[in-house]
Amino acid sequence: MALRLLDGDLTRPVDRATGIWQDDTTGDPIIQSYSVDGGAIDPAQAVGSSPGHSTAPQSEAVIRLPAYMLSGEASAPTRT
Repeated sequence: MALRLLDGDLTRPVDRATGIWQDDTTGDPIIQSYSVDGGAIDPAQAVGSSPGHSTAPQSEAVIRLPAYMLSGEASAPTRT
């Protein structure tokens, strides 16, 4: 498996960077980001992640991505 970097959040410190890679074998996205708190998890669970599922199992994580990373625009300009 080899990963290709698709985008990264340059606004966050180097030791806390968010990144999105793509697995060249499966095409799956691999995402590193920061965990959300209960303030975001509770509404997500109320809506449900997919039909028949209301919570994330132990093997999954609920994460937050900076909005610009989903917009298709270039990454934020500088790292803090």
